Amino acid sequence: MIYDANNHIVDKKILIVGLSKSGYNVAKLLASSNNITITDKNDEEINKINELRELGVTFIKSDTQENILDSSYDLLIRNPGVDPHNKIIIKSKELNIPVLNDIEVAYHYLPKTVKIIGITGSNGKTTTTTMIYEILHKMLGDRVILGGNIGYPLSEIVPKVKDDSILVLEISDHQLYDCVDFKTNISVLTMLCPTHLDFHDNYENYINVKKKIFNHHSKDDIAIINYINEDSLKITKDINSTKFYFNGKNAEIKNEAIYINDEEIIKLDDIKIKGQHNYENIMACLLVVNEFGLDKDLIKEYFTNFKGVEHRLEYVNTVNDVSYYNDSKATNPTSTYIAINSFKGNVHLILGGFERKQDFNELNDVINKVKCIYAIGECEQRVFDYANSQGIHSIKCHTLENAMNEISMNVKPGDVVLLSPASASWDQYKRFEDRGDEFKKIVNNL
Repeated sequence: MIYDANNHIVDKKILIVGLSKSGYNVAKLLASSNNITITDKNDEEINKINELRELGVTFIKSDTQENILDSSYDLLIRNPGVDPHNKIIIKSKELNIPVLNDIEVAYHYLPKTVKIIGITGSNGKTTTTTMIYEILHKMLGDRVILGGNIGYPLSEIVPKVKDDSILVLEISDHQLYDCVDFKTNISVLTMLCPTHLDFHDNYENYINVKKKIFNHHSKDDIAIINYINEDSLKITKDINSTKFYFNGKNAEIKNEAIYINDEEIIKLDDIKIKGQHNYENIMACLLVVNEFGLDKDLIKEYFTNFKGVEHRLEYVNTVNDVSYYNDSKATNPTSTYIAINSFKGNVHLILGGFERKQDFNELNDVINKVKCIYAIGECEQRVFDYANSQGIHSIKCHTLENAMNEISMNVKPGDVVLLSPASASWDQYKRFEDRGDEFKKIVNNL
C-alpha cells in the first residue's frame, strides 16, 4: 500500500527523478515523513538542492539514474518530462515499483471539499486555463488558485489550499500518464490532434491518456468538449459526466457573437484577441464560468482587455512595416496551422526544432500563405525537404539567430514574420519560453 489511513504517504523510501519545479516541490511536501532521494542530471540549482538537504533529502547527480534504483525503494516519482521509455522507468516496472507524478501524489493531500477544474487538450489549454482562472478570480477572489502545467506544480500550492478553494489546473498528457486516483469536478478537453507521439508511441495511446481527465466522473461531474473535434467526441462517448459542448449545442457563434445556451454573452467585436481558435477557447472558458454564474459586464470588460498569453501567437512589434509574431508554444503542426491561418499571406515562417516525428504535411492547406520557410533545429533537413515538396522557397538556418539574419535580408513592407516551429524546443533550448524570449529580444533590437 502506498497511502496510509489518512491517504498520505508515510515511512516510504522514495526516489524522485528530475529536480525542476515539480520534483523540488513534491520532495518538500513528502520530506518530513519519508526517506527521500532525488536525482537529476545536473546540479545547477544549488539553492534548491541545499534547501532539500536541510530537510533530510539526499541529492544525487547522475547520468545513469537507473543504477540508483533497487528493490529497496517503495515508490518512484517521475518528473513529467521523464520519458516512459527511460531506463529507470523500465527498471521500476521490472522491480514492481509504482511510478507516480506530482499531480497524483499531491491530490491526496487536498481537502475533500475542494473543487477542481482541470483543463487539457492538444492545443489551447494554457490560454483556456488562464482565462478561466482570471475571470473566476475576479468573481470569487483568492478562493480561486491557479496551478498544474501552467507553472505552479500542485505539490507547491497544496499549503495554500483551503476547504472552500477552487483549483484551476492545466494538465498535460505527460502528467495524466501516471494518474490513477486524481479526479476533477469539471474537466475541459479543448481538442485533440496528433502530438507527443515520441512519448506515447502512437496516437491511440495519446488520446487514451488524455481521456484520463474524465477519470472517476459521475453525473455530478461536468465534461466540456469540443463538438466539432471528432477524436474528442470519440473518446468521450462512454464517460459518465454531464456533458456540455462548445462549437455547437451549448456554446456557439452566431450573429457575430458568442452564445451560451442560446443567450448572447459577448459580441466578437468586443473581443480583443481574434481568430477561430481563440473564440473556441473563449467558448470553453465561458461554459466553465457559467457554472458559477455569468456576469456579462465583467465578461465584456475582461475580453475587451485580454491580449492573450505570452508565446502563443503573441504580437511582438512592427518594424519598417513588417509585423513580428512569437508563437514559440506551437510545438505541433496543428498549432502552426492555426497560426498561419490567422494571416492573409506574405508569411515568413520559422519552422523546426526537436525531432518528434511531427508530420509537416498537416500544414499543406495553408502553406500557400507562406513566402519562405526558415528551417531550424534538429529536424532542419526534414523541414527543408517538406518546403521543397510544396514548392515553397526555404533556407536551412539551423539556429533562430541565423534565421532572423536571413529574414532581415528578405522581408518587405507588409510582410509577417512568424515564429511557429511546430516542434518542441529541447534540441537547442530548455524551454519553449527561452526560444520565444530570444526571438523577442532579436525583434526588439531591430
